[in-house]
Amino acid sequence: MFTESQREILSSAGLDVNEDQAALLTAVIDDPQKSTSLNNSELIGFLEIANFLYRAGDQIISDQVYDFIFLAELQKRLPHHPFLTKVEPESSFSGKKRALPERMLSTEKAYSRDDVKRWAARVVRFAQSIELDADLLSIRVTPKLDGFAAYDDGRTLYTRGDGRRGSDISRVFDRGLKVGGDGKRGQGPGEIVVNHEYFLDKLSVLFDNSRNFQAAVLAPKRVTPEVQSALDSGAVLFYPFRQLPGWKGLLSDFLEDFESIVTTVNEKLLYDVDGVVIESSDREIRQQMGATQHHHRWQIAFKENVETAEVEVIEVIPNTSRSGRVNPVARLQPTRLSGATLSRASAHHYRMVESRGIGPGAVIRLVRSGLVIPKIEAVLKPVTPQLPEYCPSCDSDLVWKGDYLYCPNTAVCPAQIENAIEHFFRSLQNIDGFGAKTVEKLHAHGITSIAEIYSLSEYQLNEMGFGPKQSENLIAELRRSREEEVEDWRFLGAFGLNRMGFGNCERLLQHHRLETLFRLTSEELVKIEGFATKTAELVVAELNRVKPLFGAVYQLGFNLKRTSLQSEGHLQAGPLTGKQIVFTGVMTQGSRTEMESEAKKMGAIIGKSVTGKTDYLVAGEKVGESKIKQALARGTTCLLEEEYLQLVRSGRDESGG
Repeated sequence: MFTESQREILSSAGLDVNEDQAALLTAVIDDPQKSTSLNNSELIGFLEIANFLYRAGDQIISDQVYDFIFLAELQKRLPHHPFLTKVEPESSFSGKKRALPERMLSTEKAYSRDDVKRWAARVVRFAQSIELDADLLSIRVTPKLDGFAAYDDGRTLYTRGDGRRGSDISRVFDRGLKVGGDGKRGQGPGEIVVNHEYFLDKLSVLFDNSRNFQAAVLAPKRVTPEVQSALDSGAVLFYPFRQLPGWKGLLSDFLEDFESIVTTVNEKLLYDVDGVVIESSDREIRQQMGATQHHHRWQIAFKENVETAEVEVIEVIPNTSRSGRVNPVARLQPTRLSGATLSRASAHHYRMVESRGIGPGAVIRLVRSGLVIPKIEAVLKPVTPQLPEYCPSCDSDLVWKGDYLYCPNTAVCPAQIENAIEHFFRSLQNIDGFGAKTVEKLHAHGITSIAEIYSLSEYQLNEMGFGPKQSENLIAELRRSREEEVEDWRFLGAFGLNRMGFGNCERLLQHHRLETLFRLTSEELVKIEGFATKTAELVVAELNRVKPLFGAVYQLGFNLKRTSLQSEGHLQAGPLTGKQIVFTGVMTQGSRTEMESEAKKMGAIIGKSVTGKTDYLVAGEKVGESKIKQALARGTTCLLEEEYLQLVRSGRDESGG
């Protein structure tokens, strides 16, 4: 259960937790893998609670577990949920909130060298698109402080708050807080940190962790003698980011000597750090790459989180997915790794189980490095594996397809039916109450499709054993899911078509209306960028497979938000309708992002590089002659920024806009 101090912290934030909720969340804290059992509201509520307690210095889980288990679970279920894009708030304090002098964003995280390489590749591609020499790209690498984020404008010290508004905590300077680096105030964003050795020597017996101590430093009331002594001795600092020591050099040199540089930078400060921050030093790249609502695109934090353990396998459990694929999950002797007790690991597919000898009694090396479910790195003691012959859900004979075992009994296999129903409701993101247990209970009473669920009444649910209040709530949620607006691409993706994730669904609906999809041929699909011949043929087959169910559910009258069509003839005709445009160089009438957004609204298709399908290359300043020549050679029309704007204005004049 939550401690009294944790309850007080949560109550001050309006996050009161009743006994039933506390019992559920405590069980998840003890075994984070149970995050999959939380419904959407419970998962988001847990994230809010865990984040708030962490920021207040009384954490319930490590930030690694927070990132890899809970945030990853939310990302998997609700990839567009606003919680994933908002800045994680620092703790609130009494007093009026004030606007920060500038926004303080979070930092995109990387947990492997490959993640950093992918970020670097994005920076390189962007530099090339604005005609900068990628070989001369310079970066700065600094320690990632594990402290309390704040902003100092020289007069006021603010908490980061929600990234836009924070609390005034200038009182800590009155208490003797010093500034790291050159000691001068007014240097913008930074973090309040405590000397690591000082904390271990003098404060660890009083505070569970440095976060807890930082909260005591910032407390509105008078601080304790131990806290004041730490302030007086200079063990506590506000360290401006711009004063941080680090490494500067070429991006290529950093990637080549990655491990050495990261290790060196991590050892430059005597304060708690949890990685390094890597950022472009080029002002133009910073300005043009910009930021999301959550983080700057020109910056990334690398956090090492690699732990290994040798673990014995108890058994390998087959699980049938909604597609019929039977996935092996290794059940392990419970092992503490990266702040969590783990008892499962994915064995990926049964060819891996067969070839590497994974089974009861096998000893494996388990590694966690930014993964939701830990990875089997090596099999140290193989055994003769036990491969299933029958589907664990319906007892049908399994068949091999490549590396995977499949259950072919798609029509009546309980696991496939129940997982498909769960996937539908989870994908909509506007309905609660239809988790695994509810769906299993419905299926046990003969319900096998989404359409049947929407036809149920409260009386029928009561007859199935649901309580009166639960039945009422379930019917209300079904009604809400039809009435609340949902994107048409999300609705289509909810039917679980193979090869049709949300991205492909949205791309498809940018060219064809939802009602016309089931008349499409593979030849028509191939014309859409991203749909190769084999993919197109598979998608047509999948559309035919779900057509009866789709029709039955669609006619229920969902409130669908239409995707804007980009193909000619569907949008009001204009000079940009259906045209593929690439913007390059530095624009003077607005940022490239703004111009791309406006062009999309006028029906344009935005490209990042010139291809044979590009209609217009719009060139701002600092564009190399070679790029223009390459575009002309492909038959692309090249426009200067002013010529492009004249084209847009002429189209508006003709349409009366």
